[in-house]
Amino acid sequence: MAEPRIYFEEVNQRQGAFHRRAFLLGGFAGAGMLALGARLAQLQLVESQRFEKMSASNQFNFKLMPPPRGLIVDRNGVVLATNRPNFRLLVARDKGMDVAGTLHTLAEFVPIDDKRQVRLAKDIAAAPKRAPVEVAEDMSWEQFSAINLREPELPGVSAEMGEVRVYPHGGAFTHVVGYVAKVNKDDITPTGPNAEPIMLNPGFRIGKQGVEKAFDLQLRGKPGARKVEVDASGREVRADSNGDIPAVPGQEIRLTLDADIQQRAMEVFGAESGAAVMMDCRSGDILCMFSGPSFDANRFVHGLTGAEYRQLALYERKPLFNKALTATYPPGSTFKTMVALAALEAGYDPKTVHVCNKSWAWGGRVWHCDVAHGPQDLHMAIATSCDIYFYQCALFVGPDKIADMARRFGLGQLFDIGIPGQKKGLIPDRAYKKRAFKKDPVWHPGETPSMGIGQGYSHQNPLQLCVMTARLANGAKSLHPRLIQSIGGVEQPRGSAFGELPVNPAHLAFVRDAMKAVTTVGTAAAVADLGLGDIKMAGKTGTAQGFNYNGGRGVHGTNGAWKLRDHAWFVAYAPHDAPRYAMSVLVEHGGFGAAAAAPRAREIMRTALLKDPEIRARVEKPLPMPQIPAEPNGDGVPEAPTPLPDVHDHA
Repeated sequence: MAEPRIYFEEVNQRQGAFHRRAFLLGGFAGAGMLALGARLAQLQLVESQRFEKMSASNQFNFKLMPPPRGLIVDRNGVVLATNRPNFRLLVARDKGMDVAGTLHTLAEFVPIDDKRQVRLAKDIAAAPKRAPVEVAEDMSWEQFSAINLREPELPGVSAEMGEVRVYPHGGAFTHVVGYVAKVNKDDITPTGPNAEPIMLNPGFRIGKQGVEKAFDLQLRGKPGARKVEVDASGREVRADSNGDIPAVPGQEIRLTLDADIQQRAMEVFGAESGAAVMMDCRSGDILCMFSGPSFDANRFVHGLTGAEYRQLALYERKPLFNKALTATYPPGSTFKTMVALAALEAGYDPKTVHVCNKSWAWGGRVWHCDVAHGPQDLHMAIATSCDIYFYQCALFVGPDKIADMARRFGLGQLFDIGIPGQKKGLIPDRAYKKRAFKKDPVWHPGETPSMGIGQGYSHQNPLQLCVMTARLANGAKSLHPRLIQSIGGVEQPRGSAFGELPVNPAHLAFVRDAMKAVTTVGTAAAVADLGLGDIKMAGKTGTAQGFNYNGGRGVHGTNGAWKLRDHAWFVAYAPHDAPRYAMSVLVEHGGFGAAAAAPRAREIMRTALLKDPEIRARVEKPLPMPQIPAEPNGDGVPEAPTPLPDVHDHA
């Protein structure tokens, strides 16, 4: 039998171990409770606001909203591109959604044919989940209301109001203003402005041509956001307008164009192909830049069908082509002004006479002229546009001096007018021949006469010929054309700030006097009278070969197939005694410049002159009141004449 002392010692040891373990466990439990309490206090008291915001962000989403695109206006504030409300129908793919069935149901409210339903189903399937795809736009109010009423029954379907671009003047400004269109995958970039999420919004449009493209970022503005409450699946429950972030509208672009002059250019061209460019020859501002035939930019906003685009692209008069900038043509006889200036600078005597018998044998061939002009000096050769004279005048000067003079007047140059698409054209010289013709790099004497009448290698665009005429009219400044007047209210540099024109003023006066004779006794005398009293126009006609006559392909004047005819040019400025406006008009395959281009230039110029308050006041200046001879009375004293009624009160 064990001793009692040993038994109690064992019991005491076990109790001590238990108490130590209990104390240790209690300490751990107490520390845990203390830490838990501290963490709860931190969450409840210190970080409660942060978690409240996180909870709200799980409950609310922000939907990006496209900003209103900036307006494009003319120099007087006439709107050329604006926005209007647009009701759109959107469908976003959702879990368990029957896309085909949904589209079939929507076709009961808006016109969606079977082929388009198939195409839309593919687009919706390819889009990210809940990313809306545009199904229809420009819905009527009735269609918009009907779909809104049935939205709860149509998961993934929404009808919303946005904005769409609109061009009030149709095709008059299309080649300058351009147009916007939907974003495609090629427009999206990994970085930069075109990587922003708003690019994926079905209502967002970007500039595709002209001013809309060149100043797309300034016109875009900054997108806003609409705050919406969503359920656990991400579906919208309701909107919270208090949390909306307003969009920032795009900037306004003000052009130097005048809407009335541009519209008049479109009217006088009708279905003809060509271009008209007008500049203020004091400031360099472009008042008109028309290319015809044109097309309605509004059609491109919504998207053309393949058949519609092919019809435009394949039409022989090329309505998609900006003929004022992108197309280049031989300048024809308008170039004789440059040959004359180069000759005068080279010491040519303007009284030199050459006899024109309609043909001239030189260099082993016969050179021709339209008319047998007889004896001509330089002044009359410009007025009558005598080719025989300028063949010989050009040989006196040579190609390099002619080219140098032409470049001083802007020919063969590109100008920073803000929009892309200019073609430089060509002013040839000996260096060009050496550079371009490796097998025959020498400039031959027989190539100079063609250059003297604006044929051969020379080809320019209508903008360049307008700049040439504006510099001729100004006589002092190397004017540059300006198309963008202001961006967001910030004035852009003027075209008159590019230095002096390095030409002898006496030579300029001689050529300007000859250009006046063109419209009074020369080639345009019958068609260039403005009908504005003593306000006259000076100018120069031009008829440029599209093809060589000798090859049996080209046709002179308006004979034969349209695409084989000559091009018709007319450059002009007015008033001739105090120039304000200069212009160039090209009628593609129009035949003779005097018949096709000059009458159109006259009408466009009249519009510009009559809009000018000072010119209009000069036109409307009342004539002196005629005096009626007095009859002597019986006393031999003349009676006072009876005053005539003041007809101006009833004009």
